[in-house]
Amino acid sequence: MSAALGLTAVIVVVVAAILIGAFGLRLSRTTSDFYVASRTVSPLWNASAIGGEYLSAASFLGIAGLILAYGADMLWLPVGWTGGYLVLLVLVSAPLRRSGAYTLPDFAEARLESMTVRRLASVLVVLIGWLYLMPQFQSAGLVFRTITGAPPWVGGLLVAVVVAVNVLSGGMRSITFVQAFQYWLKLTALALPVVFLLFAWYAHGKPALGRDAPPVFTDAVSVAVSADVTVNVERPVAVTVTGRLDGRRMSGQRVTLRPGPHAIAHDTTVTFPAGTPVPHVENLPVLTDHQWALPLHSREHPLYATYSLILATFLGTMGLPHVLVRFYTNPDGRAARRTTLVVLTLLGAFYLLPAVYGALGRLYTPELLMTGRTDAVVLTLPGRLIGGAAGDLLGALVTAGAFAAFLSTSSGLAVSVAGVIGQDILRGGVPSFRAATLLAVTVPLVLATVARSLAVADVVGLAFAVAASSFCPLLVLGIWWRRLSTAGAVAGLLAGGGLAGGAVIAVITGGPYTGWTGALLAQPAAWTVPISFAVMILVSLLTPGRVPRGVARTMVRLHAPEALDLDRGDWRPRST
Repeated sequence: MSAALGLTAVIVVVVAAILIGAFGLRLSRTTSDFYVASRTVSPLWNASAIGGEYLSAASFLGIAGLILAYGADMLWLPVGWTGGYLVLLVLVSAPLRRSGAYTLPDFAEARLESMTVRRLASVLVVLIGWLYLMPQFQSAGLVFRTITGAPPWVGGLLVAVVVAVNVLSGGMRSITFVQAFQYWLKLTALALPVVFLLFAWYAHGKPALGRDAPPVFTDAVSVAVSADVTVNVERPVAVTVTGRLDGRRMSGQRVTLRPGPHAIAHDTTVTFPAGTPVPHVENLPVLTDHQWALPLHSREHPLYATYSLILATFLGTMGLPHVLVRFYTNPDGRAARRTTLVVLTLLGAFYLLPAVYGALGRLYTPELLMTGRTDAVVLTLPGRLIGGAAGDLLGALVTAGAFAAFLSTSSGLAVSVAGVIGQDILRGGVPSFRAATLLAVTVPLVLATVARSLAVADVVGLAFAVAASSFCPLLVLGIWWRRLSTAGAVAGLLAGGGLAGGAVIAVITGGPYTGWTGALLAQPAAWTVPISFAVMILVSLLTPGRVPRGVARTMVRLHAPEALDLDRGDWRPRST
């Protein structure tokens, strides 16, 4: 892809986001405008905005990359991320809207009448938000480096600055306009190139993934490695190396790679002859095409990993702060339910596309399995299959969609995190919200530059696991079980959120881990979610005296038809 076209696409998306955000500024005048757009957003507009912020870098880039590397096992990601909204629709959306709260900590305080629960919920919102923001900035750096060659931190900084400007200018009302536009841009950016890619695949004779062997380089190819990697070679192969291999500096020398691991330094180019099996980076499995196309073949303890992934994605959606705050922007509970139905349609349409990119990537860009940059498959395919001016234009469109993904998700997360910091740590009001916005984007930007680089969808999956282990039990039991006590809520949040958070820290700062340790840490939801529910229920049964005194009125408020009009407006009981 032409660097000039790619950079132009980024500039267009950034300028459009700022201009649309500036339009929202003209309509943002009150605190309610900044936090929940004064609860006047229509279902279609709100659903488009939810799709815009929910379809993050993990959806736009990560799913296709994981399908390229791991195959059918990763199809559970789009299924779970879409199905999570169905669970949200059935269990949470309308009662949550009726609670009248601005944020998740507001709901926790209203339901349990406790500042302790509120503060703990605030900490978890901020941690989940930062964990989700970090891979957005890392992916922005990857894309910006792909099109310009700039250091990875530049792309992350660019996204952080644009997000801060938009959020500072108009809060939730401004971000709603931006995110709705960005959903449709992202859908177009994936759907239009897919049409041309499939035509090109058809013109190439419709090659299939039917070999009972790992991928091979069908032609002689030079692979440029941009970061230090260790690859595993399956059989001896003669290659030409320019750069550093196994600690030795080479300049166009021909060497034979023996079976086993080999360290390739950054800025090294390795040329392989046609028919060579693709060396895989050490943390990726070596799969035959048959294994790739079937589930339960790509990971250690695949059955556990699959069920844990399903649990995290189906239950984690309701615990994501930037998603839940959207239901507070609907005028009523009925509109919140309609919004969720529209969201399911929009997400279903989008998630049909990444699997196509992943499958085509295994055919045409197998070198990404060697460099470890599988997240770049969506950006690489248009130039590889189509080429020429058309390939450059489609690549620029995909780049625009990728930056739209970073900006929209980061904007929603920044609003959610800034809302909590502004209300619970600072003094509240618009000035505090703006100060909190700077903190909300600065911390994850710093983390993105120093943390160990992981696949974007893996990090987002960990955020889902933390959300499923903390806010899912709080919301489900808080809405549907009147015997939930303050002590039970605190214990469950600490147990589930603490255990899942510990697994996240272990994965990001250490590893990679193998065996059952690796499986339990990489996919913790299967054990942390049941523990959180069990602790919350057991401690509540043991502390009946800590059930809030106003629980009966609270439950009526959450479940009564809105036609009864139970003293409309923000409902915030005094905390004890």
